[in-house]
Amino acid sequence: MPDPIQSPSNPRIKNILKLQSGSRDRREQNLFVIEGYREISRAISSGIEIKEIYICPEVDRQGKGEYLIRQHPEMLVFDVGIHAFERIAYREGSDGLIALAIPRNLTLNELKLNPDPLILILESVEKPGNLGAIMRTADAAQLDAVIVCDPLTDIYNPNAIRSGVGCIFTRQVVSCTTSDALTWLRKHKIRIFAAALTDSASIYHKIDFRGPSAIVMGTEATGLSSEWLNKSDAQIIIPMQGIADSLNVSTSAAVLVFEAVRQRG
Repeated sequence: MPDPIQSPSNPRIKNILKLQSGSRDRREQNLFVIEGYREISRAISSGIEIKEIYICPEVDRQGKGEYLIRQHPEMLVFDVGIHAFERIAYREGSDGLIALAIPRNLTLNELKLNPDPLILILESVEKPGNLGAIMRTADAAQLDAVIVCDPLTDIYNPNAIRSGVGCIFTRQVVSCTTSDALTWLRKHKIRIFAAALTDSASIYHKIDFRGPSAIVMGTEATGLSSEWLNKSDAQIIIPMQGIADSLNVSTSAAVLVFEAVRQRG
């Protein structure tokens, strides 16, 4: 094992900070950062390759890092002193483990679908916290896939991983353009249900989600683009009875997804 990293100015510490803050650096290095035993374990269980793991023994008092090393000896391991680790720990109550991993960049044509797939599509998602929360819903509902179209945040943003407690690894996730997604959905005869605040939208629980279905969500600020609205098979709405005219996008996604799951038995 290399000598322990003590300095917060160590080049490896500086590089982890770059990977945490910059999607460009994540793309160029083909690496992303995972913090926490639970999230790292879920990544490994889902087939994500861990290249390096950084362990702070002063924080990892339960020895979870040593357990991971025994199970996966192929990882390059670094011990990190408390001051250096505090520089790269980005979550409260850190358990002293940070890993660098290789992203799994699936394409639409690589998706493996059930005969009657249920898919969630997110257009121009911009808040990594929302993406993470939606991935928890996708995992709980065991969706076939999540498709992120024209994203304003990348799916391996550390805050998306953290807020999703590692569920970003448990479902098939693809990032692509809206045009490519529409072409793929039509090719596979998957019906498109666009969540929209329009007069023509049907109340969500009156829609039949039992066949191959894709639920499409837009941003909280602007909703879905006209391309999705015009090419959807139906527009759907969650009726609002208070003064608010909409829900948080992650909450709306959960309502719609679990109605589809309920209908499917």
